[in-house]
Amino acid sequence: MRNKKIILLLTSVVVILSFSFQSRFFEIAKQIEIYNSLYKTLNIDYINEINPGEITTKAINNTLENLDPYTRFYNEQQVEDAKIRREGEYGGIGISSWYSKQGITIRTIKEGFPADKIGLKAGDVIINVNNQKLEGLDNENLSQVLKGIPGTPVSLTIKRGSKTLNFNLELDKIIDNPVPYFEMINEDTGYVILTQFTVKKSTDGVLNAINTLKEKGMKKLVFDLRSNPGGSLFDAVNITNLFIPKGKRVVDTRGKTRKNSRSYTTSQDALDENMPLVILINGRSASASEIVSGALQDYDRAVVLGERSYGKGLVQRYFDLPYGTQMKATISKYYTPSGRCIQELDYANRDWKTGEVPKFSDGQVGSFKTENGRVVYDGGGVTPDVKIDISKKTEETEKLLVSRAIFNFATDYVRANPTSDINSFSFKDFARFKTYLKTKDTAFVTEQEKLFKDAYKKLKNKKNVSSDYSLLMSKIKDDKVQQIDKNKDVLLEKIQDEILQQYFYKKGVYQYHLKNDPTIKQAVDLLNNQSKYNKILGNS
Repeated sequence: MRNKKIILLLTSVVVILSFSFQSRFFEIAKQIEIYNSLYKTLNIDYINEINPGEITTKAINNTLENLDPYTRFYNEQQVEDAKIRREGEYGGIGISSWYSKQGITIRTIKEGFPADKIGLKAGDVIINVNNQKLEGLDNENLSQVLKGIPGTPVSLTIKRGSKTLNFNLELDKIIDNPVPYFEMINEDTGYVILTQFTVKKSTDGVLNAINTLKEKGMKKLVFDLRSNPGGSLFDAVNITNLFIPKGKRVVDTRGKTRKNSRSYTTSQDALDENMPLVILINGRSASASEIVSGALQDYDRAVVLGERSYGKGLVQRYFDLPYGTQMKATISKYYTPSGRCIQELDYANRDWKTGEVPKFSDGQVGSFKTENGRVVYDGGGVTPDVKIDISKKTEETEKLLVSRAIFNFATDYVRANPTSDINSFSFKDFARFKTYLKTKDTAFVTEQEKLFKDAYKKLKNKKNVSSDYSLLMSKIKDDKVQQIDKNKDVLLEKIQDEILQQYFYKKGVYQYHLKNDPTIKQAVDLLNNQSKYNKILGNS
């Protein structure tokens, strides 16, 4: 009788699950049929011609927009761009850039590549490529005009301030080095910066840097993952493996299906299990950076120093779609060895009316323990063992940092002062920057400014209020500048780095930081204080 009841119960469960799956797949098929029918009707009966690719892409992007920002569709051209970002190799001229209605604005110049060799500068606006005007082209087309087979000749027309200049060059193979700088800080402490996790290159680059510095006498290491957005999960595991022994779990991924859930463990003997190690992170350290810093924190293998990391605990995978297109989709969450998921934004519980996404760190976070018994927490990124003291960014500062105002100021500064010496360089003139924002800048516009300008434009008779408008606009600008003044420490560093980069490339920024960065100095002081270092890790 008991066995019959069990069989009956199992049969009921199977029937219910079967019905659920059938119902779900029927709903999917139904919605696809509705869309296909609508699409065919539009194509046949709509009064104007439609662009099939454009409509489909918009429909797909609107669908994905309601999920998370990492789940994306790539058309044929975008697939190649995504591959370049993952692998760090392409045919180009050696620049990073912004796109605008005027053309391509050069953001940075990569040292030693074609753009650098012919004398292009940050701030130059490329307006013509091979006699093709760029004005009015969309971003997708602009992204393709300077890519191609190495050796291909290219002619450029650029605007530099009020000047129009012409250049001829050839495309070259551009390789982005994920370990762009490493050096000894002092006689026994080394410094390595990793800027991204590209497939295999990151692991090989870090391994080479450490071995080279060991030959120079390195016995302690500052490993800089600040502003590293992540990348290859496999390289995150392999780089962690450089510091912990074989057979240790680095990260778990947990998805909806079994194939998207697995554990990743170290597979090699460690390069160095005992060398004192400080890892630097900040609010832009994400994904694979958080896997490395979180795992080494959980094993008490490194002291993590800096700001709380970004909080991206989601894993993506690329899926091939028809006709050379792809989708990158979030397939799982990842968990550090102690069991933490450091995801900050809860996309599953988005407010569909306002679009706001709640933060896990605003709710009740879970506590976990490291190997030595130290308490660590999930939600909201990796919390450093030692927090640096910086001012909390105001809303106006956040908006300033995502604008081009600092870049534009630095470009003007470098054009006015064409030469500099890295050994004596210093920028402390914050008053000059604030004056620039009030009198010349057009990139940093707050919501209040925009609304006020829009309202003024709609006035039919502006003469009667023009003087009042100017006075009030001046007060609005004074207010926003007063708000950013609260973050002078943060902004001075950003301005200084931008100017340094335009003078001395990225390498110059790293060289300057090695001697002047207070966070690196704090890391070195900690490594020189063995008792404090051990106490933080719970070794004493």
